[in-house]
Amino acid sequence: MSQPQTSLELPQGILTQHAMLVAWGLFAQAKGLIDRFEQITIKQKTRVHSPQRKVIEFFVAILGGLPHLQDISRSAHPLDQDLAVARAWQQTGWADYSGVSRTLQKLSWEEVAAIESALDAWMNTIIREEVALAWQQQGYVVYDGDLTGRPVSNSSTTYPGAAYGYMGDGVQLGYQAAMVSFHSPTYGRLWLHSRQHPGDTVSVTQLQEMVRLAEQKTGIRPRRRVEWVAKRLEELESAWQEAERRSAESEERLEAARAAMAEVEQTLAHWQRLAYQLNADYVREGRKPTPHCQLSRAQRKVQTYEKRLPRRQKDVQVAERRFQRHAHQADALHEAYTHLQHHYQALLSDNAANPTPIRAIWRMDAGFASLTNLLWLIEMGYEVYTKGVSAHLLSKLLDILPEDVTWERVGKNADMFSWAQVTLDGHFAYPLNIGLLRYHIGDSQRHAVLLHFGDDPVTQHQRQWFHTYNGRQTIEAGIKEGKNVFKMHHLKVRSGPALQLQEYLACFAANFVRLAAHWFTQQQHDFSEFPIPSVKQMVQVVANTSAHVWLQGNVWLLKFTEQSLYAGLSLMIRLGQGAFQLPLPLFNFQKSHF
Repeated sequence: MSQPQTSLELPQGILTQHAMLVAWGLFAQAKGLIDRFEQITIKQKTRVHSPQRKVIEFFVAILGGLPHLQDISRSAHPLDQDLAVARAWQQTGWADYSGVSRTLQKLSWEEVAAIESALDAWMNTIIREEVALAWQQQGYVVYDGDLTGRPVSNSSTTYPGAAYGYMGDGVQLGYQAAMVSFHSPTYGRLWLHSRQHPGDTVSVTQLQEMVRLAEQKTGIRPRRRVEWVAKRLEELESAWQEAERRSAESEERLEAARAAMAEVEQTLAHWQRLAYQLNADYVREGRKPTPHCQLSRAQRKVQTYEKRLPRRQKDVQVAERRFQRHAHQADALHEAYTHLQHHYQALLSDNAANPTPIRAIWRMDAGFASLTNLLWLIEMGYEVYTKGVSAHLLSKLLDILPEDVTWERVGKNADMFSWAQVTLDGHFAYPLNIGLLRYHIGDSQRHAVLLHFGDDPVTQHQRQWFHTYNGRQTIEAGIKEGKNVFKMHHLKVRSGPALQLQEYLACFAANFVRLAAHWFTQQQHDFSEFPIPSVKQMVQVVANTSAHVWLQGNVWLLKFTEQSLYAGLSLMIRLGQGAFQLPLPLFNFQKSHF
């Protein structure tokens, strides 16, 4: 890593209104993150400020919790006027918000991908270290996935790709963000990825991509359950062959029906021609037909086969429908068999290239838990905690509930009864643990269904099962943090690439703040312990708190002003080696850390 550059001049004791943004800039310097921003190729002209600098400024604005892009220049304490923040981020100054807006508007999808790739290269190393630590400490890694709405005004026409979908308690115009997090032993919640989709996107369609991206970010995956897939492959091949047999039989019956109809048509045509010829002869000869003459006999034959023909036509139609149904079933099973074969081969390859598989748990809400997704997750090697959403499933469980059922209290107002390793007569392809929850809400009761697949005997520890699933509230808290702290309820840009960049940078910012907080504690090891504020406090309070800034060599000192919440406290950050001597007798202060 290159040594941090601190050659930019900084007036001693300069006042900043964004103390934490200065500290975060120093963390970014120390970790080489600013260099990664600067080295990204963005094909836009540089007049006063480079496009890379404006992207950095956009990131800093997100870190500062600015609700709108114009707040960079038009807030009570404009960010673009804060020289201390600019120097901490190795910049000579900041652009006006309008310049940042123009740069973001012109970004291409390729440039946004390059930004994400550059930052991922930095973050993924940390993520993989934390995943390895989680695996070492607890023997498994827990992932949480969710989909959250990003609504815009229903009357807006300037957000590309926005669509109406369920967001919160109603239908709104906007986007959906597919997000995945995992719990880091060192830093708490870390985001793995977030992808923006149109507002009509539903959870069930996003699971496989979310899992694939999580595996790509962490570089690890569980052992695929290929033996289970092999068994299903055998069953599917048998079903396909049986369907082929039925299809062949139906085709034979169709050909027989067509032959019978053709025979009736030919016979009818023969008698029609004969009756026509005889009638002409009788007319020419002036003969009167009798009940048993040739003409009457021919006419009766015509009537007989005219009545028989519709029956034969109907037989053909029935045979055609039967054949089409059986052929469609055979084709569908063949397609499913071919797809499963490819899936099986891919899983074999995954296992061959995965010498150190891990135990991984995937938690998700009911919106993701289709039968297809459950099947896929299980075969991909994951243990699953989720909810069942099917009314049919709930009805079936209530029907088979024992009359002498014994409920176990698992929550403040929740009881549970469970079944271990059941398929419910083939409703599930693989045996699951199923828990029926009974909630007490006033004088009424409501029910919900928990589903689990894995080795843990959850039916013997129902309370732990209940709380393990509800532990996915950590991702819900993260989503709330993104909306309320990093202001993702305000979309600051209106182009597709820039919208995805904001989505990405908000998650990156949440990770960045947690990493920086840990680094600050390491920087301040000489000082007495001081509780690290929450992410919300650091962004909403400390990032908008005033402090005086001094710089000597590679040592920065931030002393909070008497007008701030942290009056009398200070934060000292060393970028490399060096000692700091505050000019005396200006201040008498207490040293602390975050």
